[in-house]
Amino acid sequence: MKKKMLAGLLSFAMIFSLTACGGSTTTEEPAPTEEPAVEETAEPAAGDAKTGFAVISSVAKSKDAAEEDGLAQTDSLAVAVIVDKDGKIVNAVIDSAQTKINFSKEGKITTDLATIFKSKVDMGEEYGMKKASSIGKEWNEQAAAFADYVKGKTVEEIKGIAVTEEGVPTGDDIKGSVTVKVKDFIAGIEKAAANAKEIGASSTDKLGLAIETNIAKSKDAGDEAGLAQAYSTYVVTTTDADGKITSAMIDGSQANINFDATGKITSDLTAELKTKQELGEGYGMKKASAIGKEWNEQADAFAEFIKGKTADEVKGMKVSADGVTEEEELKSSVTVHVTDFIKLAEASVKKAN
Repeated sequence: MKKKMLAGLLSFAMIFSLTACGGSTTTEEPAPTEEPAVEETAEPAAGDAKTGFAVISSVAKSKDAAEEDGLAQTDSLAVAVIVDKDGKIVNAVIDSAQTKINFSKEGKITTDLATIFKSKVDMGEEYGMKKASSIGKEWNEQAAAFADYVKGKTVEEIKGIAVTEEGVPTGDDIKGSVTVKVKDFIAGIEKAAANAKEIGASSTDKLGLAIETNIAKSKDAGDEAGLAQAYSTYVVTTTDADGKITSAMIDGSQANINFDATGKITSDLTAELKTKQELGEGYGMKKASAIGKEWNEQADAFAEFIKGKTADEVKGMKVSADGVTEEEELKSSVTVHVTDFIKLAEASVKKAN
């Protein structure tokens, strides 16, 4: 009996010992459960997109003076875009500078030469389309709606948007918010995309455009022809989540309409109008420049300089009383007046969306 009890105790002790050492023969430890793989979405890389800008101008609505004053009217449609690596428009801004300069049948300018003309977007309801709109929308609202509508589309898809013979969109998903003619909008987007460059923008950046127009260089007719000049400056910016400029484009346009001492327009109203960037050396500043730089080269140098800066930092740039930069890094590449560049760059950043 004692032997049987001893044998039982020994067996129990062996089982306990094996269990304590993790060697149980009756229960296996479950294998670790693997976590399911989570697919990560890659953030767009900085500089993975292109910035584009275009201006399409016309003076076709100008007319001679008669019983009523003559009119030198310039309509400059401006379009800025961000294009991603797949060629899709991921952001767009549409605006227009409409400048009206009146002159008498005696060849005298009757519009105040100190007038600063705001763009249609900046005018907002002042432009006055809303009261005549069948959908109760102002021009700037319709332009913004169309810009939003083209996001995610390629240029070819945008060119395929259905419109009437007059150029008004007919699609059920757009006609409730846009009744203005969009043919120029489409042409402007196509041109801006064709001009787009990889200069630092990301596909998730905000996009801004600011425009201002003056007529200060206009003059009466006398021994020489009179001049109605609409001088517009355009600044495009893209900004990151921290409000820093990642890319910038600067351009300018001069629409010159001549008239004689009887108020008759002598300029060809059908002639092609090019911006300063499009003219390049054809603008003719290089030969008179102290640093041997053309206008577009200087504008590009300024645009490059403000990259990485916030609106407040651009606003704080040092300039002389004449509006010339006093930033040491810029003196050798920019001698044109930069006051408007600074003001519009700040405005562009603040307007960006």
